[in-house]
Amino acid sequence: MSEEFEKNESGDLFSKSVRAGKRTYFFDVKSTRGNDYYLTITESKKRFGTDGKFSYEKHKIFLYKEDFEKFVEGLNEAVAHIKENAPEIEPRQEYNNHDNHDNGDNHDSSSSEVKFEDLGK
Repeated sequence: MSEEFEKNESGDLFSKSVRAGKRTYFFDVKSTRGNDYYLTITESKKRFGTDGKFSYEKHKIFLYKEDFEKFVEGLNEAVAHIKENAPEIEPRQEYNNHDNHDNGDNHDSSSSEVKFEDLGK
């Protein structure tokens, strides 16, 4: 396979960000030197220090093609368990970190099905 894809400035082949309350999740498709694709999932959360300055706390998972199926299966089982067994709690008010009010971009959180089959092509 040749360089038929466009990499962005950080070297990602595909990048998707998902804002969820105070956190942002980044799904980035990257390639190894051998041109094998893998996925990084990064959780980023803004933290404020005692001096009033902020920084971002980040956690990253590297997910390889051979693990996609088992990862998705485990994730779906865990989400289903939570949906079936967690006590009902009032939904949190979603807000935009820039202006602290709802920007009208409502996300449907009812779908927990994650599909990675296109990454293996």
